[in-house]
Parts: sequence; C-alpha cells; structure tokens
Amino acid sequence: MNIGETIRTFRLQKGMSQGDIEKRTGLLRCYLSRVENGHTIPSLDTLAKIAGAMDVPLGGFFAESAAENGNKPVPQLSEDEVRFLTQIRRYSPNLNESDRKLVLAMVKKMAATSGK
Repeated sequence: MNIGETIRTFRLQKGMSQGDIEKRTGLLRCYLSRVENGHTIPSLDTLAKIAGAMDVPLGGFFAESAAENGNKPVPQLSEDEVRFLTQIRRYSPNLNESDRKLVLAMVKKMAATSGK
C-alpha cells in the first residue's frame, strides 16, 4: 500500500489540485507533493487533515481491494476506530516493549470477553 498514491487518486477523483488541499489544510503544496511521491509518510493527524479537506473518511485511505493486497479485503475503519488508534499511537512511544505486550494482551482479552 502506498498512501501517497492513494491520496493522489482521491484528490484527482475529487478534481482537486495540491493547491486546493494546501488552502484547506495549511499544509504546504511541496509537502503534499513529497507525500504523494512517496518521499514522506504523513502522521495520522496529518492524514486526518487531508481526508477532511477532500471530504473522504480517514478509513478510506486504508481500504484495499483483495486483488491489491493479495488476500482477503481490508475492512474499512470507522472514524471512532481511527480516533482510538491515533490515541494509542500517541502514547505508544512512551511504553517499553514489556508494557506494549501487556497492553496488547489486555486488549485481546477484553475483545475476547466482550462478545460473550
């Protein structure tokens, strides 16, 4: 998956220029060009700005067809799921490897018991 290509595809489908995105987000056109050409990977917060400027759900940037990823389709993420993952990403650099494993084990356990 190349997020830059995905952003460019959405932008062109919407008939927008990089300048249009720049005006709506405050992100520089040269930065957007670097993202679209794969030289820079934007943060989730930046992706949210870009998605908002194009009126595209943030989860749409992560959906791929089965043919593109070589196996089953990737489910669309809801806005709540993206927001939750953004919060996890914000705090995860402060965790050591042991704490990350503990958090993951707790999430797995909660997910397994929530359906019962």
